[in-house]
Amino acid sequence: MRKIIHIDMDAFYASVEQRDFPEFRGKPLAVGGSPDGRGVVATASYEARKYGVKSAMSSRMAMKLCPHLLFTYPRFDVYKEVSNHIRSIFARYTDLIEPLSLDEAYLDVTEDKMGIGSAIEIAKEIKEAISNELNLTASAGVSVNKFVAKIASDFQKPNGLTFIGPSKIIGFLEKLPIDKFFGVGKVTAKKMNQMGIFTGMDLKRFSEMEMIQHFGKSGKFFFQIVRGEDNRPVKPNRISKSIGVEDTFETDLHEYEDMIEEINRIAEKLFKRLEKADKFGKTITLKIKFSDFTQITRSKTFFTPLDQLQEIRKQALELLDKLDLQDKRIRLLGVTISNFADMEPTYEEGFQLTLF
Repeated sequence: MRKIIHIDMDAFYASVEQRDFPEFRGKPLAVGGSPDGRGVVATASYEARKYGVKSAMSSRMAMKLCPHLLFTYPRFDVYKEVSNHIRSIFARYTDLIEPLSLDEAYLDVTEDKMGIGSAIEIAKEIKEAISNELNLTASAGVSVNKFVAKIASDFQKPNGLTFIGPSKIIGFLEKLPIDKFFGVGKVTAKKMNQMGIFTGMDLKRFSEMEMIQHFGKSGKFFFQIVRGEDNRPVKPNRISKSIGVEDTFETDLHEYEDMIEEINRIAEKLFKRLEKADKFGKTITLKIKFSDFTQITRSKTFFTPLDQLQEIRKQALELLDKLDLQDKRIRLLGVTISNFADMEPTYEEGFQLTLF
């Protein structure tokens, strides 16, 4: 039986800023773009969250909810440095580390380097090391698989430590509200509510076939996880499934020439990222968000990877050209490359955050 820990830093970007700048401590703080433009909140401090401010929210909306909210731009070089220190702490206990982002990771401590034997004790030591060495707090979830460990880490935030042992998993999941299940977003939760599914117990009433009929491949996943079944291993070398670039504009675009100019610029930036990662994919996706916040995506897949800047630019512009954009005003454009040459094709909904 595996021993899995999920570590999730508490309000990571905001906590680093409050640590480094005394004037932010104890005050509602948002890290992200300015409310004077098209900024988006990347992370909000817990003081700000009390007012309903949350990540991915427009900075203007955040300011309406909390008029005395403070804003600061992100310092990604600092966050990366802190993240590297955190991972060095993880590495003291195990080499099986699967980072999900700068501020969270799975650890498999079934066989830990220190010979401690207890995943709970290891989680405590990691939390203490993060606090002592970095003056930051983290929440930890401990269980026998990744799914339950991730839910557990969110259960007593901030600075929490939750252990859900094998005998407690089923009861815990049966009582859990469906929107707390990792992988169940707003749209899926709404559909489940319409089916009379509000808790894990409600979900268990449906057969695997019924879940697949309603939710496709995800239905099988939901059927398994509500029963505590998750055999996914912790993968130290987690592979990126897509690379993309998107920009939110200070002023809505409505001239087609301006859209072409922005696509060309985004394609150049994207190509540089692909080159740096040495990954070129067969699927290109164009993302457009309009001034009324409605959003569309259009994709095209090829037999061979798109490994030339001119080809990426050409295909992105062709996807744009096929759309009827007359009288439309665009606030965001994005281009993503996926289905990398060394991977099986993947088709999944993604989210990218533009800060400013």
